[in-house]
Amino acid sequence: MNILKIALLQIVPCDSLDKNLEKGIDYCRKAKALGADIALFPEMWSNGYRIYDRPVDEWKAEAISVESDFVKAFGVLAGEINMAVGITLLEKYENHPRNSMVLFDRFGRQQFTYAKVHTCDFDVERHLTPGEDFHVASLDTACGEVKVGAMICFDREFPESARILMLKGAELILVPNACPMELNRLSQLRGRAYENMLAIATCNYPASVPDCNGGSNVFDGVAYLPELKGSRDTCILQAGKDEGIYIAELDLAQLRRYRNSEVHGNAYRRPEKYGILIDSKVEEPFVREKVR
Repeated sequence: MNILKIALLQIVPCDSLDKNLEKGIDYCRKAKALGADIALFPEMWSNGYRIYDRPVDEWKAEAISVESDFVKAFGVLAGEINMAVGITLLEKYENHPRNSMVLFDRFGRQQFTYAKVHTCDFDVERHLTPGEDFHVASLDTACGEVKVGAMICFDREFPESARILMLKGAELILVPNACPMELNRLSQLRGRAYENMLAIATCNYPASVPDCNGGSNVFDGVAYLPELKGSRDTCILQAGKDEGIYIAELDLAQLRRYRNSEVHGNAYRRPEKYGILIDSKVEEPFVREKVR
């Protein structure tokens, strides 16, 4: 069987960059010992997403470069232990930092840096610079090449995020997260996986972290199997609330067979009918206050 093992590092951040580096490396090693092919961190691991209830200039000063020793250490580690790593950070970027993830393959090669496109501009994230694009990389794994993309937390709220990644060939979307995993957010992730026929792996902070509740999860996107009557549950992992490493086993062969035979994803789209989706002049059907 062609099984990709995804480790969700649902862990509590420390109070400094150096301690987060040390703990992050330790948990990556533990994930590898459990057989993981990919390890994913929760959102903004470099400072534990500690941007609320603090002066903006204070947390902005914690931003680090993609070329920093912190990020590079995870690239070195990935190559050393032969495991891909999705490390997250508050990224130093021009005048305002970004909420980013760097993906290293199992040889320690940097595949992409993804910056959160849909920043939460109704709140403190309005002080961040949004990303400009969605990236997909062909990740070399023990199971062969896997097409991997990324979203971050609030990106989940927009069907376009996952749809673009699907159109770029993604088979798996990695989603660092820092908010409560409740029914509606889980339903969004389930829906994104189902409608695009791809897997979505979300890593959250445990319940001991403010405004988080664990519940890291993986949906494999395979709703129907020939041997089953009716649909199946696409959730192959949902963690509890506690700190830990949670490993999902994604059957790539099953996913690829499904993508070649089912009717969702790109099979019967009508893109010529979707012009309104990219028309920025369309008047919104409801009014809300914009704080940006």
